[in-house]
Amino acid sequence: MKFRELSLSGAWEINIERREDARGFFARSYCDREFSDHGLNTTWVQMNVSFSLTKGTLRGLHFQRDAAAEVKLVRCSRGRVFDVIVDLRSGSPTYGQHCSVVLDSELRNSIYIPVGFAHGFQTLSDGCELQYSHSSAYQMGHEGGINALDPMLDIAWPFPPTVMSDRDRDLVPLTECKPL
Repeated sequence: MKFRELSLSGAWEINIERREDARGFFARSYCDREFSDHGLNTTWVQMNVSFSLTKGTLRGLHFQRDAAAEVKLVRCSRGRVFDVIVDLRSGSPTYGQHCSVVLDSELRNSIYIPVGFAHGFQTLSDGCELQYSHSSAYQMGHEGGINALDPMLDIAWPFPPTVMSDRDRDLVPLTECKPL
């Protein structure tokens, strides 16, 4: 695996290293030892899947706080998405800043999202599926989010959202979000 540190401390893009032959290829997408060598979480207690029907669907920006705070490892298993994380860590020099990675099922790359970040994505193709590994189990009442369309975030989404939940549209702007 190839680990590329992103512009926000603690966040990584992880790419596979293919071993190819006439049959196709083989590659690791996760290894406890390699994650540990990079100081990353190696305990995953919950795995989830999200599926979005339509290109342009916007989901997020979501997080869990307090006892439910979680590390996420996200991979696009079908299609392509513009994946965004926002630093919400209290006292962080990059608080309120974001970075993005295009997750692509053909590249089989993933993004490692540390505790203290909001996460969201916009689909770049129809029929996108994401797989999430979580370091903590979901706990109702600890979820939160910030509005992905908040002008203060200045996220250059690839296109206007074609589908967005009412819940996500009603999320608070960054200025009303308590740091994590």
